[in-house]
Amino acid sequence: MNLALDFGNSFTKLGIFERNNLIFFQSYKNLSVRNLHEVLKRFPIKTAIISSVVEDSAKIEKYLRRLYHVVEMKSDIPLPLENLYETPGTLGADRIAGIVGGYALFPKNNILVINAGTCITYDIAIANKGYLGGNITPGIDMQLKALHTFTQRLPLVKKQFSEDLLGKSTSSSILTGVMKGTVLEMEGFIKAYKKDYIALKVLLSGGDALMFETQLKTKIFAVPNLVLFGINKILTMNEPD
Repeated sequence: MNLALDFGNSFTKLGIFERNNLIFFQSYKNLSVRNLHEVLKRFPIKTAIISSVVEDSAKIEKYLRRLYHVVEMKSDIPLPLENLYETPGTLGADRIAGIVGGYALFPKNNILVINAGTCITYDIAIANKGYLGGNITPGIDMQLKALHTFTQRLPLVKKQFSEDLLGKSTSSSILTGVMKGTVLEMEGFIKAYKKDYIALKVLLSGGDALMFETQLKTKIFAVPNLVLFGINKILTMNEPD
């Protein structure tokens, strides 16, 4: 069995895989060694992989290296597709893992992976060519917090969808602006990309994926744990013989 850890900006996601099957999943606001120990004693883990976009994963990594062979996702790690990004050293591990996860599901298709988390990322990979690049925009929570933090009077509101297009109070105006605006952003990127890349498969992942799944008019494949599947795919390519 494999252990896959994804240290994101807001949460750490833990997945236990038996080959390509995710058999256990848990998300943590702050993953401790104690939390991890309680999970690991239940599964015969052979190899682990760590993907991190933050700097506070060192303690967990040190603990795991005492127990297992650990693969660390770095910019030069072998991938199942070519990475054509101009600055691969700056590419977030979560973005490349999402693309690898999408590629594993649709290896013969052009794919767009939308990861709706702390940030919203849009990443494109072309069949028989590789990963091209993408876009980064603020996520829902970031937008809501920015409106509250950088103004004197705007309240911090809880994210939720409304059927209304027009807000009829300050709080509802913020929600319709941010939530509906993000849907229009997603639809706009999808429409633009589909003009350039034929037969494009669109995959939606991330913590807010299920929130947007029913809001998008375009046919999509919602895979909330796509990044973990991609991380595990990279691990199977790089685990020792």
